[in-house]
Amino acid sequence: MKVDHMSEIKGRSLKTILKTSTTAGLAAMMLVTAAPFAAVPALAAPVEVNAPQVPSFGDVVAAVLPAVVSVRVQSNVAEEASEDSNYSFNFGGRNFDDLPDDHPLKRFFREFGGPGMDGPHDGGPRAERGERGERGERGQGRLRPTAQGSGFFISEDGYIVTNNHVIDDGQAFTVVLNDGKEYDAKLVGKDSRTDLALLKVDAKDVKFTYVKFADDEKVRVGDWVVAVGNPFGLGGTVTAGIISARGRNIGSGPYDDYLQIDAAVNRGNSGGPGFNLNGEVVGINTAIFSPSGGNVGIAFAIPASVATDVIAKLKDSGTVSRGWLGVQIQPVTQDIADSLGLSEDSGALVVAPQAGSPGEAAGIKQGDVVTAVNGEPVKDPRDLARRIAAFAPETTVDVTLWRDGKATEVKVKLGELPADQAAAEPSENDAAPAPAAEQELSGLGLSVRPADGGKGLSIIDIDPDSDAADKGLKAGETITSVNNQQVSSVADVQKVIDQAKKDGRTRALFQVESEAGSRFVALPINQG
Repeated sequence: MKVDHMSEIKGRSLKTILKTSTTAGLAAMMLVTAAPFAAVPALAAPVEVNAPQVPSFGDVVAAVLPAVVSVRVQSNVAEEASEDSNYSFNFGGRNFDDLPDDHPLKRFFREFGGPGMDGPHDGGPRAERGERGERGERGQGRLRPTAQGSGFFISEDGYIVTNNHVIDDGQAFTVVLNDGKEYDAKLVGKDSRTDLALLKVDAKDVKFTYVKFADDEKVRVGDWVVAVGNPFGLGGTVTAGIISARGRNIGSGPYDDYLQIDAAVNRGNSGGPGFNLNGEVVGINTAIFSPSGGNVGIAFAIPASVATDVIAKLKDSGTVSRGWLGVQIQPVTQDIADSLGLSEDSGALVVAPQAGSPGEAAGIKQGDVVTAVNGEPVKDPRDLARRIAAFAPETTVDVTLWRDGKATEVKVKLGELPADQAAAEPSENDAAPAPAAEQELSGLGLSVRPADGGKGLSIIDIDPDSDAADKGLKAGETITSVNNQQVSSVADVQKVIDQAKKDGRTRALFQVESEAGSRFVALPINQG
């Protein structure tokens, strides 16, 4: 009985201990968690990528954005689509002025205001512009928005660079800063040949954030470029890309030397800057290549070196004066170089000096090749045009020529490039006798006869499989000289070709005139 009793006591004690321990454990848990106990499921760790981080453009953008502005242009003309808009007034294919006077739309716009009408509506983007800002000069009508673009400050006192095509024909200009502040600006000067313009904001006690031009000699293809501008009128917009190419010629003028970039540039970005990672302007966005009108990754910017020189002249005098040589030129191809005995295909071939020009006065002749200016080699016609334009008018320069198989040098006192250079026109020939019989130029695939007036040989027929046909010669054109010697008969041509063969030449240089002007073509003479 004692054993059973002791066992019962021990059983009770064990139960008591277990209950007490459980109660104490739960109490302790309640004290620690202050909440009833619950099971917590284990969670997977979030994804982390420990890889090199691409550098941000944030620091550059934060520094330069206050210096970039939107440019709004107003003109005293009928309202038309601005650079960032596809909308214009068009009434069923007719202009507003073509509508009948009793047309309901014309009555509406006459009463409430519209294109070509003075009405009660607001006349501009700034209410405080005043009477002149709303209507312009007396009798000129209301100023209307006609274009938008971009620009940037280059000095703390308010000088702004933009494109000439943005502000061209404008009468009033407004610049809008990144913080939304607006200022009136005046035109200091513009240069259509490089598509640059300079504006000025006069604001008392205001110092503007400004940027400087980079040394674009250090710009390399593949370098980063950050474009900032006002695409489609949206305001400060930033895109990034790289320099895709240098020295692009897009056919916009004789001084084409564009940087090609692949940063997104659209309509309205014109005049805006492209920055390097130091916040310096490497180029001014000017044009895009686009079949659709939108960005396709091919944009063109005026290099800083071109802009620096032009803007300095505009700031100083409001205009750009350039030296003028006055010669019509064309590239030197390898064929032409071989025909003239030149060791390489560089320089600029003189098609004709213009009458009364500095080049003619200095003795530069048709068929000369300009190889250097002041000892600096000339690469091609564009290079020659830029070098001459960089000199001030009345400057005397040394021009190196390749003439008759040897180098010679002439001194030229440059003139001033005319504002509108007229293209050379072919001279009119006097009446001539009846045409002579056709003759073949042996081995050249050409049938010719003496030209009207007795100067040169008219091309009558061309063998379509000949080199002459491949070079673009056509029936109706006139051969005026061969190797810079005037020709008027087949015998003259053959004499020059025979001499060229004796001199070891494999090609002869033919000067050809057409309705489009004069040009040189090199043809092989070792055939036939």
